[in-house]
Amino acid sequence: MDKRYKPLSLAQQIAIRQEVMDEVLAHPEWPLPDVVRFIKKRLRLTTEDLAKLSGVSFRAVQNIERGVSAGTVQTLNRILGILGLKLGAVKSSLEA
Repeated sequence: MDKRYKPLSLAQQIAIRQEVMDEVLAHPEWPLPDVVRFIKKRLRLTTEDLAKLSGVSFRAVQNIERGVSAGTVQTLNRILGILGLKLGAVKSSLEA
């Protein structure tokens, strides 16, 4: 956890995790770098913490956040997996 913040109780951590998951699901239009930054910021994690939790390299997380790399589906599934989510495809509605 980012040391700039006071430690949270388990109940607070669970509540924040649920809020983050709900927010990410409510905004499928967000670009993936924004989603990764949002998750990291709201869960009060450093890039190193997010990398360790997700099993992804520090550099991969950093490159995704910066938009340097789109990341692979596997990498993004690992990052989203800390919330119990995974990357998916949905049919878009085309307007005439």
